[in-house]
Amino acid sequence: MSETALYLVPTPIGNLDDITLRAIQVLKSVDVILAEDTRTSGVLLKHLQITQKTESYHAHNEHYKVQKLVERLQNGEQMALISDAGTPAISDPGFLLVRACLEANISVECLPGATAFVPALIKSGLPSERFVFEGFLPHKKGRKTRLDNLAEETRTMIFYESPHRLVKTLVQFKDFFGEQRLASVSRELTKLHEETQNGTLSELIVYFSNQKIKGEIVLIVAGKK
Repeated sequence: MSETALYLVPTPIGNLDDITLRAIQVLKSVDVILAEDTRTSGVLLKHLQITQKTESYHAHNEHYKVQKLVERLQNGEQMALISDAGTPAISDPGFLLVRACLEANISVECLPGATAFVPALIKSGLPSERFVFEGFLPHKKGRKTRLDNLAEETRTMIFYESPHRLVKTLVQFKDFFGEQRLASVSRELTKLHEETQNGTLSELIVYFSNQKIKGEIVLIVAGKK
């Protein structure tokens, strides 16, 4: 393999200072930064005084951009892929490009860094030695089937959810997992209004039904005993 051509660089999930020195070094050294939303990433890059060229790379254009990006990487360009927050390819674009690069024998390196579910899992107080990451559940097709399968899961389960769907999802979890199943909801991680609420699914439904919910949500649910 040749010198690394593509770097996957985790970015802060909230607090802009939660970035590694190595990540800054890589972002300053590559030819181009592929960003999920160049406007969102522009705030971070300006904060870090990084002036590298940026290009958009997101769920709506990744399928037709992958091959062109691979050709550019083969021709000697070095690129960094970042998402709006957290680690690329974890519920964000990245998998298709990494797979295509590996198939083309292009060196890929993923830096360690921020991922929202790790602090949420630790703060939940639920078993963390074995867990299953589910990310975002399907909104419609396949959702019930997925929940039916997870009803017998004994490992701690991790989900991502949007604020406007949180209560509806908690109610569904109560129906499939039982109202006394322990769970945890974390939102606005590393930000000024960070919040984690632990309790049974019934307790969490009552609490969040009376709240104006903002921010990205990580939902941790205990496995079946």
